[in-house]
Amino acid sequence: MSAGSTRTADSASKVVPAATDAAEAIVFFDGVCNLCNGAVQFILKREKNPQLKFAALQGETFRARAQHLLAAIPDSIIFLEAGILYTESDAVLRISRHLRQPWRAMGFMGYAIPRFLRNPLYRLIARNRYRWFGKKEACYVPTPALRARFLE
Repeated sequence: MSAGSTRTADSASKVVPAATDAAEAIVFFDGVCNLCNGAVQFILKREKNPQLKFAALQGETFRARAQHLLAAIPDSIIFLEAGILYTESDAVLRISRHLRQPWRAMGFMGYAIPRFLRNPLYRLIARNRYRWFGKKEACYVPTPALRARFLE
């Protein structure tokens, strides 16, 4: 893979130019979704080494760095790491690698469940997230201490 390219994590990977640093890991989340905002708070409190960056799917960072890889804006969280875009359950499991125990180990155990079983469950939750967890009128606003970790 050439420098400055990105590929998706699925079996039909595609390589396209990327507007991101290959070492940068970004969690893209639905900024108005209560479940997604809760997931961001969960990650922030449990990160092993605070290094992940965060950006709303509704923002310019997502449009510039990852939207060109997808046919439509995805439901819920996606993850861009080392030039690879992870979606659905793969995104959640990859993010778990950045968390402290026991969350990290639970994420590795999640790979024992085949993707064809994990992803339909993920999609069910993603489709119903507004109905089950609610929606905010505006994107999450980080505290001044966390502001540098949020791109936009």
